[in-house]
Amino acid sequence: MKFSTIAMMTAALASGVSAVEVTPTQKVVQLLEGMAAKGKEEKHAEQVQFAAYKQFCDDTTVEKKRSIKEAGERMEKLDADQKKAGADAAQLAKEIAVHQDDIATWNGDKAASTKVRELEKADFDTLHQDYSESVDALERAIQVLKKVAVDKPQAEMLLAQLSVVQMKEEQRAALKAFLQAPGEAYGYEFQSQGVVEMLEGLLDKFVDERTDLEKKEMNSKHAFDMLMQDLTAQIENATKSSEDKSALKAKRLQDKADAVSDFQDTSATKSEDEKYLSDLMATCEQKASDFESRQQLRADELTAIAKAVEILSSGAVAGNAEKHLPQMLLQLKSKLALANSDNQWKAVEYLKMRASQLNSRLLSQLVQQSATASVAADPFKKVKQMIKDLIVRLMEEANEEAEHKGWCDTELATNESTRKEKTAAVEMLHAEIDQLESSIAKLGEEITDLTAAVAELTKAMAEATDLRTTEKAKNEETISDSKEAQTAVAQALTVLKEFYAKAAEATSFVQQPEIFDSPYTGMQAENGGVVGMLEVIESDFARLEADTTAAEAAAQKEYDEFMTDSKVDKSSKETSIEHKTAKKQDETQSLEQKKADLEGTQKELDAALAYFDKLKPSCISTGTSYEDRVARREEEIQSLQEALRILNGEA
Repeated sequence: MKFSTIAMMTAALASGVSAVEVTPTQKVVQLLEGMAAKGKEEKHAEQVQFAAYKQFCDDTTVEKKRSIKEAGERMEKLDADQKKAGADAAQLAKEIAVHQDDIATWNGDKAASTKVRELEKADFDTLHQDYSESVDALERAIQVLKKVAVDKPQAEMLLAQLSVVQMKEEQRAALKAFLQAPGEAYGYEFQSQGVVEMLEGLLDKFVDERTDLEKKEMNSKHAFDMLMQDLTAQIENATKSSEDKSALKAKRLQDKADAVSDFQDTSATKSEDEKYLSDLMATCEQKASDFESRQQLRADELTAIAKAVEILSSGAVAGNAEKHLPQMLLQLKSKLALANSDNQWKAVEYLKMRASQLNSRLLSQLVQQSATASVAADPFKKVKQMIKDLIVRLMEEANEEAEHKGWCDTELATNESTRKEKTAAVEMLHAEIDQLESSIAKLGEEITDLTAAVAELTKAMAEATDLRTTEKAKNEETISDSKEAQTAVAQALTVLKEFYAKAAEATSFVQQPEIFDSPYTGMQAENGGVVGMLEVIESDFARLEADTTAAEAAAQKEYDEFMTDSKVDKSSKETSIEHKTAKKQDETQSLEQKKADLEGTQKELDAALAYFDKLKPSCISTGTSYEDRVARREEEIQSLQEALRILNGEA
């Protein structure tokens, strides 16, 4: 508010020129009507300004409550995820420990079985050598006995050679007696047939026993090889499972760490949103309360002004003003020109004066109301040999089939393990891919939401800054006007006081004509009211300046707190956006790697399934079982051995 009018009035008073032709009452009415128009305009502008601020409060409150609710739900999910990942890692650790114990046990079994096998092989080698030496000695003895002439040196040598053969004592005694008989018998007849037959029988017996020994050794070796294959396969499978579970355990531990990190970030963001919401609601409530108070005060002010205008326009006031005030102005003539100011406080002082003069309670209440301001192997030798060969062939066939079965069992077991492993890997990769795709989509949504929230914060900060700028400018204007007004009023007071002080003494010592009953000292009575009114006006402007300065400081503090909270909230969200964007990029790269792994693993599974189809014709019998073939072959071997015994005269 500018006070050029007061300045003009002061100048007019100083020059003594009369510049008004209206009564003081009419001027007060004009000032009050100007005050009413200005009050209505400011009241409406304040309503528009508060409506925009309230919309901002409502929109921001709804957005913050939604963000806090979503953060709470996400925290519950992240807490469940990290607990599940921790439990999975603990379970995998137990399973890995079981695999390690099994591997240690199986390695112990392999070492023990290998030691036993070495002892069995050493025993076989010693016994087999004994049988082989006995067979060789018997074959050479039979060759010697079949010669027609046997001299003593040869007999002694033969007896020495047979000393290593394992035979019964009566057989050894008969052979010794024959070899030590007189040599004259040599030229008449061959008397060694019985001994030869005895030796041939021993030879067959030793050959059979050696064959049985070889068969047992072969079976023992086969059983050992099968056991080693089985233990090796179990160790390899357990090692593979342990390695896979170790990798999965590390992944679950990483998942747990990621969930804990996300939980902390979300918790921090939620706490900041809650603090921001709390501060915002408190500020909005305070602003709403202040708005209501200001609106009520403005309404009361307009009411008071209306009443004042009504009263001043009544006959009792206006009439008397028209009747008396012109005469006072004429008496001042060129000595004093009272220029009425357009500020409302002069009207208040005038009302105060009239209330006093008329003793009116209504005017006194009006004066008091108007003066109040607010502001987140003989004879049948060929046959026997054929039989032996057939037995050997059957045994070889049995061994070959056993070896083939062992190979099939190993290949089938390995293939089955591979198929299971690759199938599980494919399923796990599908699950991980689904999880990654879901996580990436979720991160995308969260980044979008956070970006929108940052945009909203930026907008809110800009709006708050605009509102603060407008409010600050208005407050600064009010403070400036108040200071200017105080200066003007002080000047006016000085002028009036000096004038009336001089007027009181101007004619006190001058002889008065008889036509005047008393000397004229100016409107001292009215001056007292005007001076009092101006002093009240000066006090009101000082209070207005102090109240507006305090209101500006409070508003600036609220704005600074709002901006600080908003910047912290915005920085937190931007940090979350950076973390989630980096995580999304890492998961996108992991997703591409998982898809490549899936493609490779699927090819390996398809290859294992194709190899299984190739193994089926030779390894999975659809006719006679392996056990039936082994039993029938064993019966054939036993029949051939029985025939051999018959040919050998054993049956």
